[in-house]
Amino acid sequence: MALFSKNPRVLYVALLVLAIILPWIPLGLSSNYLLRVLTTALLYMILALGLNIVPGFTGLLDLGYVGFYGIGAYTSGLLAIHYDLSLWVILPLAAANGALWGVLLGAPTLRLTGDYFAIVTFGFSELVVLLLRNELWLTRGPMGLPGIPPPAIFGYSFTHGWQYFYLALFLLLVVLVVVRLENSRLGRAWFAIREDEIAAQCCGISLIRYKVMAFAASAAIGAMGGAFYAKWFRFIHPDMFKFWESILILCLIVFGGMGSIAGTMLGALILIPLSEILRAVLPQGMFNARYLIYGLLLVLMMRLRPEGLIPFQLSRSRKAEQSKARLLGDVE
Repeated sequence: MALFSKNPRVLYVALLVLAIILPWIPLGLSSNYLLRVLTTALLYMILALGLNIVPGFTGLLDLGYVGFYGIGAYTSGLLAIHYDLSLWVILPLAAANGALWGVLLGAPTLRLTGDYFAIVTFGFSELVVLLLRNELWLTRGPMGLPGIPPPAIFGYSFTHGWQYFYLALFLLLVVLVVVRLENSRLGRAWFAIREDEIAAQCCGISLIRYKVMAFAASAAIGAMGGAFYAKWFRFIHPDMFKFWESILILCLIVFGGMGSIAGTMLGALILIPLSEILRAVLPQGMFNARYLIYGLLLVLMMRLRPEGLIPFQLSRSRKAEQSKARLLGDVE
């Protein structure tokens, strides 16, 4: 952990090399199942990276992130079914639609703080689920949206698990965008807001403007993850995007390290496969008890290592001093 904390690139390179060779390692009958579990872990890495921008970088508790996930999934499904668009066209459209809804939610609500803001974001996620369930003319409601065509490259449709695995791995390159945001003047403004909003304002940072940008970036990544999910499962239903998904993704961030990009990825890589292990271990009908186990893990983490597996170092290190020195020159 200490090595990854000091140099997260080691973690990225190790995971990338392992991921590239993994589909070709002979694992017998469990190979397809393992690939499915790891593809799910990659998907949640993407989702966690998106959510981490709001509570991790900006310090705002967002409980409605699953709403953007659902918006991206239904955008992908509807465009694929009704307009037969390619995944490579759908992905940017879904991300743009998610960002738009992020702005629409963030602009009027980001003046709220603390519990009030969290409640509003929770209400947004519930509103999205209600719309998906009741707007039969658009989403087919409780009947779900079946028949979503699989993605294709050069006319060849995806039919194997390893193809979706590599697609998810390719989409995980969004981590490069998140790293770039973290090290940009926009990221430094977000961290300043997280540490002290009053001091950030005194440095000339527009709180609403930068918070809305954080919401838009987070929502775009969440919607992109939803677009992949729809093309992978080829069937989506409103119940797939309930509030507990937001809590699960938030658990990944807290477990790995709030604000830490490497920690967020490692948290997803540990907790998502753990969910499948619990599926096999727990008695039938008690699968949802995994949330209780997640809660116990988080309590232990808060007790033994409150900063997560890979602590976020920016606010307590030399980088914080650099950020303070650059704020006046960087923020317009």
